Amino acid sequence: MKIHLYNTSSREIEEIQPINDAKIGMYSCGSTVYYYATIGNFRTYICTDILRRTLEYAGLEVQQVMNITDVGHMTSDEDEGEDKIEKRAQLENRSPYEIARFYEDYFFHAIEKLNILPPQIKSRATEHIPDMIRLIEKLEAKGYTYQTKVGVIFDTAKFKNYPDFARLKLDGQISGHRVEIDPERRNPWDFALWVTNQPKHLMQWDSPWGRGFPGWHIECSAMSMKYLGEQLDIHTGGIDHIPVHHTNEIAQSEAATGKRFAKYWFHCNFLTVDDHKMSKSLGNLYTLEDLAAKSILPLSFRFFTLYSSYMKSFNFTWEALDAAQRSLVKLWTKTKDFPEPSYPIPELLSKFETAMGDNLNTPVALAVLWEVYSSEYPDDRKAATVYKMDEILGLDLKKSGECLKSLETLLSKSANRDKAAELAEKRKILRNARKFIAADEIRNQILELGFVVKDTADGFELVSTKTAGK
Repeated sequence: MKIHLYNTSSREIEEIQPINDAKIGMYSCGSTVYYYATIGNFRTYICTDILRRTLEYAGLEVQQVMNITDVGHMTSDEDEGEDKIEKRAQLENRSPYEIARFYEDYFFHAIEKLNILPPQIKSRATEHIPDMIRLIEKLEAKGYTYQTKVGVIFDTAKFKNYPDFARLKLDGQISGHRVEIDPERRNPWDFALWVTNQPKHLMQWDSPWGRGFPGWHIECSAMSMKYLGEQLDIHTGGIDHIPVHHTNEIAQSEAATGKRFAKYWFHCNFLTVDDHKMSKSLGNLYTLEDLAAKSILPLSFRFFTLYSSYMKSFNFTWEALDAAQRSLVKLWTKTKDFPEPSYPIPELLSKFETAMGDNLNTPVALAVLWEVYSSEYPDDRKAATVYKMDEILGLDLKKSGECLKSLETLLSKSANRDKAAELAEKRKILRNARKFIAADEIRNQILELGFVVKDTADGFELVSTKTAGK
């Protein structure tokens, strides 16, 4: 099976040819663990998972490294603002390390629910500081750095190919872009490798340039090269990383080694919500918990994302997601009574493989999946075919019965929450009428439904008894 993939670097679809025989070194930009990852984030990781599964399906051995950014990522993707994790630590009155570990655990539990294969190597930035320092020293020795009051800065003027990857028009950049944070910076797009002179920053390490912490971009270069070597087969991430983060990774990596950093660049497009960009101000940063509150399983969201090419911006609506779940339920229902699989249907499996080899064309691949179910072949052959396809799709078709039970449980919990909300409204009325005994009786009824009602300034909040004590 041949795999052709769009390469952001060349802006062309190319056949995947590993650098070393049948082995693929793949680095995936992971989560900055300062808050709950959203469904927009997870679309990128699902797309990356589909890529990895397709490569492995084709017989390639994939070594995937995913970073965990637990220091150095500022509130801007550049060098501006506060460290995201330190800012969250102040808001939650916890240490930066407590914040990082909590949201890291959340992230990996979430990708497990989405049936995303875990990376072979999870690489925390804070555990690779010596590697970053050595890489910066190498850049310094080659004359690619200079120092300002902010710290050690990469001199992009010394790397002549800096604008090429993102097709940047540097002449159009605003010259005063970073004057406020660093007036000594030679070019507005020069970026920090090591940040010093921030005594209030809680996570700091000794370095040849003073006590400080790494810039976000150097982290990925150092960690990817530590585990995969100076040249990667595939680097993955969201398209928002192209103009800054990945451009800077390429510059510092290739400046240090003199070699091409990554052969193929794979980027997933945005997930929009009701045709709007996801943002806090619009209140549309949904998590898996928000989906569960509307009785949507994580695998239903995974299935939903397969409706569109990873290269296209994809619009999320609750109606479309609900329709996707109903379609997935139909698949599970058709599959749960399948007999033991025999052998696949060659012509349909070939059509599926052709679709996946054609730049991961999941919409066509799903159409072929449905074609299997509607075919005249016996169920044992249908089973063998859809189970083989599911090695890439990751919809747990072999566990269809269990998936249907999970949905039934979720619907039951949702019904209990709705009933608890009705009771909580009645309790609120009784409390306002100072009928506290009757209100307490309703509180007990809510407790029997699996929820604790907490009074707030705005009314009340329902909390599951499973999480109330956390």
